[in-house]
Amino acid sequence: MPVKTLRIPTPDGHADAIAATPDHGDHHPAVLMYGDAFGIRPALRDMALELARHGYYVLVPNYFYRHGPTPVVDLPDHIAGDARTAIIDQLMPLIHAHTTDRVHRDADAYLEFLAAQPEVSAGPVAVTGYCIGGLLAVRTARTHPDLVAAVAAFHSPVAADGLDSLTELTAQVHFGHAETDLTPEALTDLNHALDTAGITHTSEIYPGTVHGFTMADTDAHNPAAAQHHWDRLLTLLDRTLTS
Repeated sequence: MPVKTLRIPTPDGHADAIAATPDHGDHHPAVLMYGDAFGIRPALRDMALELARHGYYVLVPNYFYRHGPTPVVDLPDHIAGDARTAIIDQLMPLIHAHTTDRVHRDADAYLEFLAAQPEVSAGPVAVTGYCIGGLLAVRTARTHPDLVAAVAAFHSPVAADGLDSLTELTAQVHFGHAETDLTPEALTDLNHALDTAGITHTSEIYPGTVHGFTMADTDAHNPAAAQHHWDRLLTLLDRTLTS
């Protein structure tokens, strides 16, 4: 199944990215995937390929491209322990520098790029994200209600802009939270905001999980929860992007 390396023009330069495409058919619904802060690497490439196997054109940008091509910091094969802490310390300034304005400018460019690809079918797209990438996915969906039909975020600070910001969503939603990231009380408040706004959603804490549970190259990986994430995500995409 093909994976292409790309350079996407943005107002601030060119973002390196990968695109995973199905090996059958001519046109496919598009999914914009924002990875976690560790960036594009074999584990994330495998996740893009998994989505492509289900019939989606998957674009994974390096949203830290202003600081260099991915990976913007050196990564071990397995991210754990003291090495993980040191990497996070390196990445935090990049995360803080990635302002909402930057997110919006980049999202415009990524979605414009997708619309221009001959392999991408006409119609709405989905956006998914992991860790900080989940917040980027939510921000993208909020500012492109005419283009984004579905948004999913996993072990992500989806309410970092405030619960009121979530009421701007028009896309259908799935949020999969780590047990260590969100209390049951906070989940109740978040889901109440989604209910009040009339947003079609599922939003749940995945039992026994810690932050990063989807990522196979970290100690946080939880195989059962990762499979549940695929079940939830594919159901959402099938409901919103295919007829």
